[in-house]
Amino acid sequence: MTDATIPARTSAAVRSAEARAEPSRLGAVLRHLDLILVAVAVPVTLALGAPVVGVVVSAAAWFLQYAVARADRRLIARQGPNARFGLNLVDGFGRIWLLAGAIVLAAVIGGRSAGLTAALFTFGAYSVAFAVRLVSGRPQGAQR
Repeated sequence: MTDATIPARTSAAVRSAEARAEPSRLGAVLRHLDLILVAVAVPVTLALGAPVVGVVVSAAAWFLQYAVARADRRLIARQGPNARFGLNLVDGFGRIWLLAGAIVLAAVIGGRSAGLTAALFTFGAYSVAFAVRLVSGRPQGAQR
């Protein structure tokens, strides 16, 4: 083997590793697309004159429900298969109620326009998260 072939093989190995890593980066961006869009939408909607209370409360609730979801997934994964269904159901409904409560809270604190802003903001974030779940398909290791 000559010294000239070593860099060529190393270069090919590096390109191959980068090609394999690229889908995981894209997957990470896709998995967190709702969070990215919420973070971008907050300053944009505030600059456009949306009620501050509606935007801030709904964005904070979205990030909170995401953190709760991550913690709950770890907790649920440690449970037995018989308990997972019920815990997933409680988790899903609990997070929806958290978001609904944030919309009501924004309306109580900031009035109708803040509540409407919070509802639209939450609807947009949820729609993006739902679309990502549909496009992503079945999670790895999911049972039929």
